[in-house]
Amino acid sequence: MQELEAMYPEDKKECYQLICAQLKSMLENEYHIIANLSNASALLNLALREINWVGFYLLEGDALHLGPFQGKPACMHIKVGKGVCGTAVAEGKTQLVKDVHTFPGHIACDSASNSEIVIPIRKNGKIIGVLDIDSPIIGRFDSTDQEGLEEVVRILEENIKDSYIKFDF
Repeated sequence: MQELEAMYPEDKKECYQLICAQLKSMLENEYHIIANLSNASALLNLALREINWVGFYLLEGDALHLGPFQGKPACMHIKVGKGVCGTAVAEGKTQLVKDVHTFPGHIACDSASNSEIVIPIRKNGKIIGVLDIDSPIIGRFDSTDQEGLEEVVRILEENIKDSYIKFDF
């Protein structure tokens, strides 16, 4: 843990600046969606404190399907409009949930999760998936996390090229 603390600043804004710089460098000239999402989940898992799951769900039809992630095994598919992830897709906006136990219809993939943030990912104006991060700490995520993670998603969106998309987005 000491190595992690030395590498990533405790200040959230500084940490997200470093994450974004590293992600841009990592994704330079790499456009394959699975490779990019895999490395992004690994980077976020390494850099963010007090999280227990980070990953992606990809939209196919009316359901989100599990994509690259770091953490315990997760829900395999989530219907649009269900849970925090499905709500993010249905509403087309970030869901920042300070206490998942108060979120109507929360899907508990991991009983240790107490807070969650979900950011929609778009390509050509359409939602194609979400970034989902859970924490065992109630109130772990705030507006600084939302701003930083929305920038992470913007970087990912810029690096998803149509020719590498094998899904029916």
